[in-house]
Amino acid sequence: MHVDIKDPEAKVILSKYYTNEGQFVFTTHTPGEHHICLSPNSTRWFSGGSRLRVYLSIDVGEHANDYKQIQAKEKLSELQLRVRQLLEQVDQITKEQNYQRSREERFRFTSESTNNRVLWWAVAQTSILLLVGAWQMRHLKGFFEAKKLV
Repeated sequence: MHVDIKDPEAKVILSKYYTNEGQFVFTTHTPGEHHICLSPNSTRWFSGGSRLRVYLSIDVGEHANDYKQIQAKEKLSELQLRVRQLLEQVDQITKEQNYQRSREERFRFTSESTNNRVLWWAVAQTSILLLVGAWQMRHLKGFFEAKKLV
């Protein structure tokens, strides 16, 4: 199976061929939508000779780190590891706050835009109503004068 992973700017993060079994991990610092493309090596989709089974598990944020492996690799004490975990949690919270702030800004812009459109729609409706009312009064006045009722 061939695996391609691209970031939001269409830069290739990972492009690799795997045999019967495989596992891939990648870390990116670019926020946004990433594309993961899994392509089989075989072109025989309906031949029935081989079956393709894919299990996909995506971990994002602090949950994607294997702290036991990090501790063994960097020879960290329990306290150092816990401090690292806390720092990464604080970093994740900061990223989440920034994301929520940008969502709130987008929502505020949408709300203000909608409010502005509603205001102009109400002004247009009121203007049309007043114009139609003035036209009806003028038309009725001319009608009654023509009939010599007024």
